[in-house]
Amino acid sequence: MLQLWRILCLLVAGSLLTSLSRAGPSFENTAVVRTIELGGSVVHVSTTYAIKALEDGQTTYHIALAKDEKEKTSWMEAKVKGQAKPLAMTVLDEDDTAASSLIAVTLPKQLSAHGTLNLVFESLLKYETGLFVLSPYDTLVQRTKVKSLSPDVVSYSTPQGVDEFVRDGTVTRSGATITYGPYHNIPPSANVEFVSKHQRTISIHYNFDYPVLEVKNLERSVEVSHWGANLNVEDKIHLHNAGPELKGHFSRLEYQSQNFFGRLSPHTLSRLILHLPPGVTNVYYYDMNGNVSTSNLRAAPSVPKNSKASQDSILEIRPRYPLLGGWNYSFTLGFDTPLQDSVGWDAANGRYIVAVPVTTHISGSVVDDATVNIILPEGASNIEFTSPFPALSSSVSTHITYLDTIGRAAVTLTYKGLTGKHTGMIYVSYSVPFFAHLRKPIAVGAVFFGLFMLGFTAKRVDLRLHKK
Repeated sequence: MLQLWRILCLLVAGSLLTSLSRAGPSFENTAVVRTIELGGSVVHVSTTYAIKALEDGQTTYHIALAKDEKEKTSWMEAKVKGQAKPLAMTVLDEDDTAASSLIAVTLPKQLSAHGTLNLVFESLLKYETGLFVLSPYDTLVQRTKVKSLSPDVVSYSTPQGVDEFVRDGTVTRSGATITYGPYHNIPPSANVEFVSKHQRTISIHYNFDYPVLEVKNLERSVEVSHWGANLNVEDKIHLHNAGPELKGHFSRLEYQSQNFFGRLSPHTLSRLILHLPPGVTNVYYYDMNGNVSTSNLRAAPSVPKNSKASQDSILEIRPRYPLLGGWNYSFTLGFDTPLQDSVGWDAANGRYIVAVPVTTHISGSVVDDATVNIILPEGASNIEFTSPFPALSSSVSTHITYLDTIGRAAVTLTYKGLTGKHTGMIYVSYSVPFFAHLRKPIAVGAVFFGLFMLGFTAKRVDLRLHKK
């Protein structure tokens, strides 16, 4: 499943009143340019808005997304062109009868009338899109550029019924780039009337000579151990190749022959390269049939906490069988890292803070559903956690494993539609009383003492019926 990533960049001059109300005629889009870079699991879309304020005192600009486009959006970010700091964004309440959803972007400074701004909006999405970029404002000029990785574009659609916005031509092609527009003098389009009358669907049939990877389900379990000074990470991954499906039967002989002569199908996945944290140890990789030994690890040395690693540990794994189009492969990957690389101590508040990565990203893939379960030490309390992006759901439960007395607190977060932009850290803070550190050795000591006393007592009990 493809997802959407958006970045909004603005360049503003002028001054505006703060408002989060529905967009009115306070802006005019002097130019809108959308660039679509075609890929496999994801398609990268960058939309640049050049806007002009029509009224004084405006500090909020609204962008519009079609309903189906918003459903595929997994990451959204707004920036002023040329600046790295993101702008604040607010998703406004939706009207079920509306043709689009509005998102309010707070501008970095007020704009006066006729002040201008350049805005860039980038997206990762499954490629289904309309011809026009919807906006609640008038747009003077708009164009869409679609770029393929190779010039091997099989076909592309030509929109009909848009002559009133066209001056030169509706669609042109130059190598691997297809340009729709420019279209001129477009009225406010984020409404049902415009969408039903003028919006057109454009489609492009292109060649993509790489596996189209999709992680159907990812279950990440992270266990924090203070006694072992260790952070254990285990991923259960259900991988799917969504590329062209194999027709007929699979021939191992033919596959080995193609591999030997270097003519392997580009849609076949024969290996994965994963970037793991520095300092990993005890790496294991197995599938439903058992251990898979066709892997190679290049471990990078551990780095101190809060220091930037110069290199990652590289794990190359080869599945038990080549993953052809339409095939699935489920496997488990696990590793340990030193606890001091991930956990810090807040002396002022008497709390531990652990940083856990959301996923180990597989390049070019999309994660449909992900569950991250963080198991804290026994006795952890006053738990607080922060996700780098909103989770679908979150909860705190009790996890019981060996040598536990009351069980361990576990933080569970679920996500949907993760891409390469969702590789941030989940921060969990908690406190552990001094007695909680002693609970495990006391429990183990009590068990051994009980066994000793049981043996000691049993040795002195005489169960014979006749004594000598």
